[in-house]
Amino acid sequence: MAVPLAPIAFTALRFGAVAAAAWYINRRARPAPKHVWRERALDDLPEGVDVTMDRSDSESNAHAGARLSRTVRLGQGAAFEIDIAGMGRLRVRRAD
Repeated sequence: MAVPLAPIAFTALRFGAVAAAAWYINRRARPAPKHVWRERALDDLPEGVDVTMDRSDSESNAHAGARLSRTVRLGQGAAFEIDIAGMGRLRVRRAD
């Protein structure tokens, strides 16, 4: 029975393109200093999702923040803490 090579070759080409793009981005990236105030703001977020909305006559605001923190243990070996945090804002104002 013949093996269809076209789907396998296409998948290998896609993975190769993604790997080449990641390698290129990694080579072009320059190390940047940490912004302590940003790190502090993300560290101060509570666990879970928080959404706040505010409306006035001239504008509407929606603020959202989310944080997920988990510890993953690989068998009896090392444990890794995964901390995902993000904040966002949507502001709509009337333009005159």
